[in-house]
Amino acid sequence: MTPPPSPLAPVLRLGDVAALRGQVRAWRAAGEAVALVPTMGALHEGHLALVRQAQRSCRRVVVSIFVNPTQFGPNEDFSRYPRVLEADLALLAEVGADAAYLPDVATMYPPGFSTTVTVAGLTEGLCGPLRPGHFAGVATVVTKLLLQGLPDRALFGEKDFQQLQVIRRAARDLDVPVAIEGVPTVREADGLALSSRNRYLSDEERRTAPAMHRVLRQVAEAVRGGAPTAPALAEGREGLEAAGFGPVQYLSVNDAESLVPLDRVAGPARVLAAAYLGRTRLIDNVAV
Repeated sequence: MTPPPSPLAPVLRLGDVAALRGQVRAWRAAGEAVALVPTMGALHEGHLALVRQAQRSCRRVVVSIFVNPTQFGPNEDFSRYPRVLEADLALLAEVGADAAYLPDVATMYPPGFSTTVTVAGLTEGLCGPLRPGHFAGVATVVTKLLLQGLPDRALFGEKDFQQLQVIRRAARDLDVPVAIEGVPTVREADGLALSSRNRYLSDEERRTAPAMHRVLRQVAEAVRGGAPTAPALAEGREGLEAAGFGPVQYLSVNDAESLVPLDRVAGPARVLAAAYLGRTRLIDNVAV
C-alpha cells in the first residue's frame, strides 16, 4: 500500500530585519547563495515561476510579502488589494521556497521615515505621469528590501517592464551589490498575463482581456524591421477600443533599456500598453 504523501515543510517566517539578516548570514556561512523574490502577495503561477527560476541559481530563496502603501495613489486599490497570507504561504511551501519575509508597515517605514528613492528619465513616460509617486514608492521599498537582506540575486517579472528597468537603474546607480534578474511573463493559455488584479475581472471581462496581448503582438510584428510605428499604434489602439478596453492610457513602442518612445525600431524594443477593462487597469508588454 502506498504511504500517504508527507506533509509539506512549513515556510520559515521572518518578521523583521534582524531575523532576515540573521538567516541570510547563516546560509552564507554555510556557503549557500540566496535569492530574493519581492512580492505584494496574492501569489499566482507568475510569482511561483520567479521562485523556480531563483532556485536554479541559488540554494536558498526568500519571498517577501508586503503590500507597499507608498506605491498606491489616493484613488487606487490599496485598501482592496487582495491579502491572502495563509494561502500564499501554502503555495510557497508547495514550490519549496525556504523563507517568507513578512515585514509590517512600521518595520518598513518607522516613525520619522523621510527618505525616498527616485529614478529620473525612466519614470517620465508610460505609467509614470499616470501614477504620480508610484515609481518612487517602488524604488524606495525595493531598495530597502535589497539592503535589508543583501541577497545575491533578486528576481522580478517582465510583465511590469517599466518597474523592472527602474529597479535595475536604482540598484546600479546606488551600487547595491545585488544582481537584478528579469523573468519572462507567465501567461494563461489564451495569452493573458498573470496578475493578482485579474481576480477583479468579471467573467465577461476575463473573456475580453486576452485581446490586449493579441494587439501587442500584432503591433510588434508590424514594426519589426524598421517600419514606422505610428500607423501600427493607431491601428492597435483602435483594436483595443473595439475589443472593449477604455480608456486606453497608452500604447507605445519604446527602446527596451531607456524606454524612450521610438518612431522606428532599430534595436531591442518593447511594445507596452495600459488600459482599463471595466474598473480594472491592465498592463502588458511584448518584445520586438
